[in-house]
Amino acid sequence: MDTFALILTILVALFFTYTNGFHDSANAIATSVSTRALTPRAALAMAAVMNLAGAFFGTGVAKTVSEGLIQTPQGSKGMGILFAALVGAIVWNLVTWYFGLPSSSSHALFGGLVGAALAGGTEVLWNGVVDKIIIPMFLSPVVGLLLGYLVMTAIMWIFRRSNPHKAKRGFRMAQTVSAAGMALGHGLQDAQKTMGVVVMALVISGHETYGDPIPAWVKIVCALMLSLGTYAGGWRIMRTLGRKIIELDPPQGFAAEATGASIMFTTAYLFKAPISTTHVITSAIMGVGATKRVNAVRWGVAKNIVLGWFITMPAAALVAAAAFGVIDLAFL
Repeated sequence: MDTFALILTILVALFFTYTNGFHDSANAIATSVSTRALTPRAALAMAAVMNLAGAFFGTGVAKTVSEGLIQTPQGSKGMGILFAALVGAIVWNLVTWYFGLPSSSSHALFGGLVGAALAGGTEVLWNGVVDKIIIPMFLSPVVGLLLGYLVMTAIMWIFRRSNPHKAKRGFRMAQTVSAAGMALGHGLQDAQKTMGVVVMALVISGHETYGDPIPAWVKIVCALMLSLGTYAGGWRIMRTLGRKIIELDPPQGFAAEATGASIMFTTAYLFKAPISTTHVITSAIMGVGATKRVNAVRWGVAKNIVLGWFITMPAAALVAAAAFGVIDLAFL
């Protein structure tokens, strides 16, 4: 039963990674597709490859997820807590994908972990949750908004005397690089989050101890599932990011992607903080769009997106707590 529970939990973790991939594929490519810098299929193929590569660029985020948010639960109850956390995250991913809302898969996972831990009587490491999740959740969109505005302002000033048509053609080509950077950063951030969950499952089952290097097979399967999910494409969310917030042109798309990628790499390497790629790219798009004029951004759409950000963690936590209640009654 213990081996079956471990295998089932790992399979559900990989399915979460797949939903993360198609839910968040828009983060990397929506701007490039909307500006016609890349065709949809070429953009998805590029994003899938770069997601795969990004997963092997570090382990700091995985360590934070596996050790820094909840006390590692023990035994079959611990595996039930982890399973319920993943159910909460998956349900929220599917609901927000259906409605085309670019919410955070990362915060759905964190909410699921906290909700299941509280329901199962496992200690939540609140200092880690506040320092690594809550504070970055508030700061990263603000930084994305301001940095996107500044980067776009700098581009407008540097190219103020350039031929508009030539400049747009150049930025359309540059977007292949900035979109690749976004996809690489997404792989660096989001594949590691699932690695952290799988490592926690292996620790609970006694197959690993904290401090051991992440097994190569864990890195490979998490990277592959994220990559496959990305290639499946999240078209509903792509339309929201690429068109509904603001109509982007190539310089704006480049500025938003460059901003998002730089924030993801900085937080992963300097702070080992698992931030939301959704929060970063969406806020960067808003900041870039505001340089045209403030009312160029469809703030009504933006308000609904931000509201979704705030309810993601508690909503996923409630689903995870309910899932643990069912598991506890039925199996534990």
